[in-house]
Amino acid sequence: MANRGDTVRDDDQLVAATNCSDFNCISGQSPQRLMANDVSENSAFGARRAANTNREVELDEEEEIKYGAKHIIKLFIPVSICMLLVVASISSISFYTHTDVYLVYTPFTDQTVDTSTRVWQSFANAFILLGVIIVTTIVLIVLYKFRFYRVITGWLILSSFFLLFLFSSMYLYALLQVYNIPLDYFTVAVALWNFGIVGMICIHWKGPLLLQQTYLIAICALMALVFIKYIPEWTTWVVLGVISVWDLVAVLCPKGPLRILVETAQERNESIFPGLIYSSTVAYFTNSATVNTTMADTENEEGGNLTDTVPVAFVDPSQSNRPTVSSNQSVSNAQNQYELMEEERGVKLGLGDFIFYSVLVGKASSYGDWNTTLACFVAIIIGLCLTILLLAIFKKALPALPISIAFGLTFYFATSSLVQPFADKLANEQFYI
Repeated sequence: MANRGDTVRDDDQLVAATNCSDFNCISGQSPQRLMANDVSENSAFGARRAANTNREVELDEEEEIKYGAKHIIKLFIPVSICMLLVVASISSISFYTHTDVYLVYTPFTDQTVDTSTRVWQSFANAFILLGVIIVTTIVLIVLYKFRFYRVITGWLILSSFFLLFLFSSMYLYALLQVYNIPLDYFTVAVALWNFGIVGMICIHWKGPLLLQQTYLIAICALMALVFIKYIPEWTTWVVLGVISVWDLVAVLCPKGPLRILVETAQERNESIFPGLIYSSTVAYFTNSATVNTTMADTENEEGGNLTDTVPVAFVDPSQSNRPTVSSNQSVSNAQNQYELMEEERGVKLGLGDFIFYSVLVGKASSYGDWNTTLACFVAIIIGLCLTILLLAIFKKALPALPISIAFGLTFYFATSSLVQPFADKLANEQFYI
């Protein structure tokens, strides 16, 4: 009987052990307990992995913010320099504030007609100029779509030639006249030749990044001065508004030409032509002989018309081709190339945006009202900040003109019509706030 009772108690213990969920009722480790340990270890591993992933995401976001702020500052500086250069030129060189000759794209130039006639003539001139820009953009995209790179290169070399030689000579001649500086023709010819040739090499081939950026800023400033001089007064303001709307349509519409250009370049893993954009990043590799990459030859090709506006965009090297390092390459060379690739991260802004920002501020300064000029300058910078903020939120190419130009026009008319008369009245009454 005793043995039978012991057997019954043993069976009850086994049943109780089997029904226990925590497997602690009996000594030793059953297969169920081993399974529970495995599950707990897997859960702990998954938790650690999730924590590591979250930490990596936070580090990536922190790194993105760091690089974004760094290159945003690098973008604000050249925009400010370009606008200040135009304002200084307008203020000191009267050649760009008076003219009787206008662009062929603006046939309605009579400035003596009544107000209503000047309004519709200004809109007519603006839409004619916009039509020229649209046709030029479409021709550029068709050539790029069918890979007529040599035609684009030749076209843009010719455009750069006129900008760097003809417009530079006009600017230098006006500058020498204003400051009454005597200079012989031979010296002028040699100086312009060196200036133009070095610029062509930097833009279309290779050169130091700072020098390339300097030439791009100079070209934008010269183009803005030409627009200010040769476009009728009222037409200038209408053109700024119309071109901003066109920039919005061309970039955001599914079949917009600039959106097609950006998407085609992304599909082909090619960079948009440096002649169309200002980049705060390295445009090419100086040690490309040791690294296999497809980006070195495409970064310094120029394309498009300078009046085309390319959307502002962040550039992330993680979305580009990483360099392939050979097995016999030294670690130091690989590290140097990785650092160069890291410098590819940044912001790119179309040269057309530089031009029209400068046209707005330069036109405002041509009336001699420094309050209005400063207001327009601040408005454009604020608009550019908001554009880059939206760029960081939506993470896709956005038009850079609409917000800045809208702010600039609003600040211009508000300051010139309200603030400046109020300030003049206070000055006349000798009343200081």
